[in-house]
Amino acid sequence: MRVVVGVATDIGRVRERNEDSYLVEPPLYAVADGMGGARGGAVASSLALDKMEELFRTGKGSLSEWIHSANRAVFERSISDRKVSGMGTTLTATTVDDQGAHLGHVGDSRAYLLRAGAFRQLTEDHTLVNRMVKAGEITPQEAGVHPHRNVLTRSIGTEPEVAVDEEDVPLIDGDRLLLCSDGLTGMVTEPQIQAILETTPDPQEAANRLIKAANRAGGIDNITVVILDIHEGDEGAGEGTGTSLRSDYSGARRSAAPLLRVGPPRRTRPSLVSSKRWAIRIGVVVLATVAVFFAVRVYLDRQWYVGEADGNVAVYQGIPATFGGFDFSHVELETDIPAAEVAQLPQYPALADGITANDRAEAEAVVEQIRRDLTAAAEGP
Repeated sequence: MRVVVGVATDIGRVRERNEDSYLVEPPLYAVADGMGGARGGAVASSLALDKMEELFRTGKGSLSEWIHSANRAVFERSISDRKVSGMGTTLTATTVDDQGAHLGHVGDSRAYLLRAGAFRQLTEDHTLVNRMVKAGEITPQEAGVHPHRNVLTRSIGTEPEVAVDEEDVPLIDGDRLLLCSDGLTGMVTEPQIQAILETTPDPQEAANRLIKAANRAGGIDNITVVILDIHEGDEGAGEGTGTSLRSDYSGARRSAAPLLRVGPPRRTRPSLVSSKRWAIRIGVVVLATVAVFFAVRVYLDRQWYVGEADGNVAVYQGIPATFGGFDFSHVELETDIPAAEVAQLPQYPALADGITANDRAEAEAVVEQIRRDLTAAAEGP
């Protein structure tokens, strides 16, 4: 069996750094989406995949055993290093051989299979809202806009042991596997993802198109995709160099733009016509800048999230991002709920990064739910 790979990752349009990681070490492929604020998320996702790669290269153990070892490595680092305390990561991985794909999964990154026009999710989201959907408490449509949609019920590195979902998927010639972080699925619908995969034969081009689609839709999170095209053949290890690949943890964008060389300026006496042209151009730039400013202002005024301010839980208007020293959010409501105590609850690992909401009322509802959960935890079972 021969595997042709396409892979892409991007910081998105809101985050300050890329906390996703990916591993392409044929026949092992994985995607990890880190969490933990500041630098913890990037450390968690990278450490988890480093440990998996290390064990894979020994030729010993199984995919499940590698994931369990990755969990212990992240957990132990979180305990020993206060700078990354509480960090964790999702992890969706697969090995591919002549028998098919063997999946291992923890968190809400996903694996999909596209086969002969049918597109289905192979993994189950380990999230609070998915649990509520399965219990019949909310609909799948309500889950997509629920204020707790980012709350994980299971992740790598937050507990000393973790349950790993496993599945064996037989593969046939022409199958296409997709591993991705929720930066893609949170922005692009499954029908849109399927359409891109079906209309883009080259896996690398398809990966790039998925990244662009997520950014066009808002790009509020890091985005990572790994596409595996399955073909009949004798090369069980897959195509490629066999070299591990990683995202750029500094958050810098990768660009294929050529280097432009600028020569010395030519000085000429400006004519009246050219002066007018420059005046027009400057005016256009000013107007465009003003238009962009107001567009951004309107957009930010419609965004809400729950985060931390001065050690307590707070409701913010805007998005949890900073650029050029400018904050894209401000506190609208301060509470007396200690953020440090909330961080100890397994339901709220995303508090440091911001729990998004559709409006102020929804954000305040999240705060009240946090208060109830904190009270329940204090009272005990």
